[in-house]
Amino acid sequence: MKRLDDFRMRMGNTNLVPIMIGGMGVDISSADLALEAARLGGVGHISDAMIKTVTDRRYKTKFVKAKQALYKYVPETDDKSNVKFDLDHLAEATRLHVERTMSRKTGSGMVFINCMEKLTMNAPKETLKVRMASALDAGIDGITLAAGLHLGSLALIEDHPRFRDVKLGIIVSSLRALQLFLKKNARLNRLPDYVVVEGPLAGGHLGFGMDWAKYDLATIVAEIISYLANEKLDIPVIAAGGIFTGSDAVRFMEMGAAGVQVATRFTVTKECGLPDDIKQEYFKASEDDIEVNEISPTGYPMRMIKSSPGIGDGIRPNCEAYGYLLDNNGRCAYVTAYNREVAAHPGEKRISVMDKTCLCTHMRNFEIWTCGHLTSRLKDTTLQRADGSYQLLSAQHVFEDYQFSTNHQIRLPEPEPVAASEVAEAAGTTA
Repeated sequence: MKRLDDFRMRMGNTNLVPIMIGGMGVDISSADLALEAARLGGVGHISDAMIKTVTDRRYKTKFVKAKQALYKYVPETDDKSNVKFDLDHLAEATRLHVERTMSRKTGSGMVFINCMEKLTMNAPKETLKVRMASALDAGIDGITLAAGLHLGSLALIEDHPRFRDVKLGIIVSSLRALQLFLKKNARLNRLPDYVVVEGPLAGGHLGFGMDWAKYDLATIVAEIISYLANEKLDIPVIAAGGIFTGSDAVRFMEMGAAGVQVATRFTVTKECGLPDDIKQEYFKASEDDIEVNEISPTGYPMRMIKSSPGIGDGIRPNCEAYGYLLDNNGRCAYVTAYNREVAAHPGEKRISVMDKTCLCTHMRNFEIWTCGHLTSRLKDTTLQRADGSYQLLSAQHVFEDYQFSTNHQIRLPEPEPVAASEVAEAAGTTA
């Protein structure tokens, strides 16, 4: 029986363990997590989602405070068109995060950055260009284009000296999306180095409508592999979404995929950027606790845990500090929904907004718990402690379980050491 380690993923002249850890925004895919993937011979992602918040937390910068101070006078209206990002600050934040990450890199693998087109930031082209170019300047190994068709994204960096050398890929959820991307970028004479095909069971934003359950990852992957072969296009295909075991991954490798992208099982690792108490919420989740809803201001459906504190919360929009989802007209669907509810409930100190959420604030505060379809199985991948909580895993443990497991088996971790005080307490004595 084959193991995932029997295969290799080719990226140019580099052969990698065919495991890519997906890019989970606002530092959930932390530098520590990405660096472990690279050390072990695979590919890890960091994310540039809310990059200024990330650098403020990680490196003690003051980017958010500076933006908030600059626009504190902005009135309570739907129109935030004058709330702009300082592009020099954005470039500095991106370079800082990437440089600090890449300076720690070891091993034979790679570190990529996930760039979402739907982070429109009130200047879609300008801000995306700065984020990508700054990541290239700082030495990132690759850029994965996510959350959008990215029809014009590559053209934004075609003059960069690393444009032909860095690894560039895109996430798609259909053959049609890939065809549009390839057609639009044909004049650049620059094929993507890889294509991540993300199916309907993935976490976070989905590239499907609310009819997502009608689609199947294996069918889409097979269709794209066949198309590329017929067109004689040598582009590695990476399958993503709902791949929970090494055996699941092998199935896609035998279909002709170059690798797999996985994320859900890494949300409960020590290296993941989620706070530890929220990792316990992921362990505890049942099938019924997970839903796909339409509360994201981006217009994409999102999969998350129903008990996420940000669902239904009517927090005041904080576009002056954040504003990552303001479109090129300075508007956001949550701001519109919030002002509607304020007008409908005059005098109330706290309102509820059920149809949209302030994704910037709540993702920053880890109050929207995006997750994969199979999150309810996480509890079966570890040990439960005496107090009912679950033992966190190491990224290496999860990575190697994917790499070496067979027959859909999942290797449990070694029990963690029990502190002397806990032993004494269990015995009814004082340590």
